[in-house]
Amino acid sequence: MNTQPHLDEIHERARLVKLLALDVDGVLTDGRLYFSNSGEEIKSFSTLDGQGIKLLQTSGVAVAILTARKSQLVSNRASNLGIVHVAQGCENKLATLTTLVKSLQLELSQVAYVGDDLPDLACIRKVAMGIAVPNAHPLLREYAFCTTTQAGGMGAVREVCDWILQAQGNYDQLVAAYL
Repeated sequence: MNTQPHLDEIHERARLVKLLALDVDGVLTDGRLYFSNSGEEIKSFSTLDGQGIKLLQTSGVAVAILTARKSQLVSNRASNLGIVHVAQGCENKLATLTTLVKSLQLELSQVAYVGDDLPDLACIRKVAMGIAVPNAHPLLREYAFCTTTQAGGMGAVREVCDWILQAQGNYDQLVAAYL
């Protein structure tokens, strides 16, 4: 397993990030799937992650969701957060991410990707800042540049957003609006 880089190394890569791409189950949620008796799917999202995503987008960093599953809940959450780049039913996340990066006139060296399981591995390995959550599959943690301290669905995405905002010098200004 890779050792965690120093925060200075994390910030060095985070300075270049123009797109944060996120998996859903296990990253934006705790990875558990809840179903009602009628078959309705229920997901739990962190408000901390949501606030971080809003701040990041305000700073000019684009956010994308790439997920293998399809869920109206994900569409609703993305809409609530103003995330316009949403790809559901992704069988090949790297191909989807590469297409998105090209359409935004970016390079993979300007992308941070947060994942937790094998469908995320190719993206984790190709982007400049591949990030795993602590409860990710061991291969993701091995190949990721770094791992969050917070678990998926429990503030991991907020942690990444804060790294990027701090590295790009936007954190203090954006937080000052709440003081």
